[in-house]
Amino acid sequence: MKKWTRWEDYVAGICGLYAALSVFWTNQTGSSMSLMLIFGILLIVSAVCNLALPGTPWLEYAQCAFGVLLFISPWIGAYYDHTGAAWTSWITGIIAAGVTAAAIKPAIDTHHRMMPSH
Repeated sequence: MKKWTRWEDYVAGICGLYAALSVFWTNQTGSSMSLMLIFGILLIVSAVCNLALPGTPWLEYAQCAFGVLLFISPWIGAYYDHTGAAWTSWITGIIAAGVTAAAIKPAIDTHHRMMPSH
């Protein structure tokens, strides 16, 4: 697996970027802005790390967790009734978690190939 080539990490990063930037054009309430910014930025950072360090399964798991947390953030932050922010969190979170979950097995396989034999 080569650096900077995994489309799944690009998609997760774009989802994070969209979630973080969408606070400027969606109506925000309560903790929606902070949760969308935090989880969006964490998705961007984890995507860049995954692109730079392919074959690192724990980074894939972390990225998947950030997607799940973004997805459930409307319930955590009590903004599920604010349509724009909630739907943005749900859609970007489930896409990021889904594509990352699909990338976990290849990351594990690459990790095992990179490990030295005893």
